[in-house]
Amino acid sequence: MDCVVVAGAGLAGVRSVEALRARGHQGSITLVGAERHRPYDRPPLSKAVLLGEADDTTVDTDWDALRCDLLLGHTVSGLRLAGDSGGRLESSAGELPFDGLVIATGSAPVRLPGGGPQHVIRTIEDARALRAGLIEGARIVIVGAGWIGAEVATAAARLGCRVTVVEAADAPLAGVVGPEVGALTVPWYAEAGVELRCGIKVASVEPEGLALVGGGWIDAHEVVVGVGVRPETGWLVGSGLELEGGVVVDASLRTRRPEIVAVGDCAVWWSGRYGRRLRVEHWDTALNAPEVAAASLLGQGACYDAVPYFWSEQFGRMVQFAGYRGAGRLVLRGDPAGRMWAACWLTGDRLDAILTVDRPRDLVQARRLMMSGTPVDPDLIIDPGVAVRNTVRT
Repeated sequence: MDCVVVAGAGLAGVRSVEALRARGHQGSITLVGAERHRPYDRPPLSKAVLLGEADDTTVDTDWDALRCDLLLGHTVSGLRLAGDSGGRLESSAGELPFDGLVIATGSAPVRLPGGGPQHVIRTIEDARALRAGLIEGARIVIVGAGWIGAEVATAAARLGCRVTVVEAADAPLAGVVGPEVGALTVPWYAEAGVELRCGIKVASVEPEGLALVGGGWIDAHEVVVGVGVRPETGWLVGSGLELEGGVVVDASLRTRRPEIVAVGDCAVWWSGRYGRRLRVEHWDTALNAPEVAAASLLGQGACYDAVPYFWSEQFGRMVQFAGYRGAGRLVLRGDPAGRMWAACWLTGDRLDAILTVDRPRDLVQARRLMMSGTPVDPDLIIDPGVAVRNTVRT
């Protein structure tokens, strides 16, 4: 393989470049990214950057040692495959020939209808623009009580803003952890002085606030929308690659063309562990999946079958989640009225997923058990006084 192009200059893109070099690729590598910045971490955008505690989250890497051509501030617009292998990437920098391609174009935030200004948190410019409006006394309305919404609400409340969070579901995080566990986070909002309004649907964003379905209205100086993202795959329509909620890849992160792999937010990969395709939008996947993608691209053989993991810092709490929550039985570990507790989802004696609140050891130990497939004793795991590693069924 002589010429590899990496489309997308986020964390997954830079880690792909690093992995290719670490695994011995000696040919050229070109990294194309829509933003003019060098790759940077996104998790701090809704936390430290909003609070003014950080303004630069650039990924620390040695670009000279990587011998990578950077085409920053350029967008990709199409893919033309050539015969049985290779092709050309169409971009604003011109056509880029390749015999290996990494698709890491990520995702874009969903925006709401209406003519009013709305903030999203995806780029460093997004965070800086919102930060300028987070002044004491400002009316900040956030649409969506998911991870991003809760983190923005946390920052805005700390800065003295009057914060309202509007959520269409009956509880925060209902789509991720279910309404029962999501409801356990409701008191956090009031504790932080944030008004939470669930079961409210937004019709449109207008110049001075939100128009609600049914005729209601909420005044706002700034509106923040955090209702999800969509994979950036429109440029691949008609390319011949399979697209279904993202770029469809196998367990080795390869598309139907072995010289093309996909990683990060835009990849829908096959998980043998869960027997289904997954698309995971979080930092841990962008950090670790590129190692497998690079190995597959170089014909070295690898399989990505991680236990999904992500975290959130909200309302003074560290909230972590690992696993895949299916139809398993929910059990609580500790008292949710306290500061430290966890929720576990079990299928028989198999631990499917865990959410922890200020219990990082539980998360680490539970993830190891899930990765190994070790059965647990359901009667023991509900006891917060027993270490998760000691709940193994014998």
